[in-house]
Amino acid sequence: MNIVIAGTGYVGLVTAVVLAHVGHQVFCVDVDGAKIEQLKKGVCPIHEPALPELMVENLCRLTFTTDYAAAYSDKDAIFIAVGTPEKVDGSANLSYVYAVAEQIAASVTSDCVVVVKSTVPIGTNEKVEQHLKKHLKRDVTIEVVSNPEFLSQGTAIKDMLHGSRIVVGTESESARRVMASIYENLEQPVIFTDRRSAEMIKYASNDFLALKISYINEIANLCEVLGANVVDVARGMGMDPRIGDKFLRAGIGYGGSCFPKDTKALHWLGNFHDHELKTVKAAIEVNENQKLRLIKKARKYYSSFEGLTVAVLGLTFKPGTDDLREAPSLTNIPILLDNGAKVKAYDPYGVEQFKRKVSGDIMYCTTPEETLKDADICFILTEWPEVMELQPVHFLAMKRPIILDGRNCYDPGIMEGYPLVYDSIGRTAVSNLD
Repeated sequence: MNIVIAGTGYVGLVTAVVLAHVGHQVFCVDVDGAKIEQLKKGVCPIHEPALPELMVENLCRLTFTTDYAAAYSDKDAIFIAVGTPEKVDGSANLSYVYAVAEQIAASVTSDCVVVVKSTVPIGTNEKVEQHLKKHLKRDVTIEVVSNPEFLSQGTAIKDMLHGSRIVVGTESESARRVMASIYENLEQPVIFTDRRSAEMIKYASNDFLALKISYINEIANLCEVLGANVVDVARGMGMDPRIGDKFLRAGIGYGGSCFPKDTKALHWLGNFHDHELKTVKAAIEVNENQKLRLIKKARKYYSSFEGLTVAVLGLTFKPGTDDLREAPSLTNIPILLDNGAKVKAYDPYGVEQFKRKVSGDIMYCTTPEETLKDADICFILTEWPEVMELQPVHFLAMKRPIILDGRNCYDPGIMEGYPLVYDSIGRTAVSNLD
């Protein structure tokens, strides 16, 4: 089929590459001319495992352009995969979605299906359909389908090729047939439902996972007080099939493009309809507080950050991506700098992005070992493999080996044999310094 993807961010580019991989002709539209030129050359603009290779492999079925009028003309399906960033009040900003809808309405020359891939509040697909009809320039039929994405950064290609399900919300049998044809070569169960239910499936899924993370983080904080080990607690919980072992890893909170935005958006939507989601509200509050967990721990070892050299291992919100959205580093490092600390930071992919967001007395290092040298304290914010592979002896290069591990990278039992402090999340701290 001839398919257009509007937007070449994480969701749009991954969707385009995988659909090309299974045989469709895919046209990718973006307003960023520089990005389009890079994509035409086969240069992937984002760090996502397997994406660059799969993109190059399928360039013969991929077209990249800024000319939306030509792209939207005479196509079978047009996917809207633009961002829906958070507004100040927590609601979703749909301006990019409606802007693309207007471009589609002005450009389509034949009947087609418009697929809303962007994460949008419940009821948005109906409004997009109305918006399209209002601005339509030609006598054609456009049917709107909700098709939320369930991709995780770092595993997005795998998630799209071998996901647990594809959700399609449609009010039309003809649109259902088109979507079935688009996805027929992806061996996954397809759930067909109405558009509002599809929109809700996306929010309900993401917010439930955010709830699990916030819950285990609260349990972890209580474990520290009571002398229990949250890793063992989570393992015991996860063996119950009713609970499952996913998203029960304690740490310093969730980040990224989905969970923070989607919890706030659903909470806002509930309040707008006089139905506050108290559990979602609690998850948001817990997560914001959890990001400060290492700052609070550091106060046990230093009364002030003034003049300290702080080693920070990891800047991105998770390993396997260069994405910094809602990353704990964006909360912690400015606090450290504002309180007089000097920061040495390491991240294999996130440095350039971080430089554009935070300025100050920061030395960027090329290895974890270089970052640790002569530091007064270490914050571990991202569990990159390069960080996980460090041995206790590497931390002894610090001026004072005080390690605050926000991702529980190491076994406290191994740390016991070394002259250092190892303070992680939800486990008893190791303290072998005078």
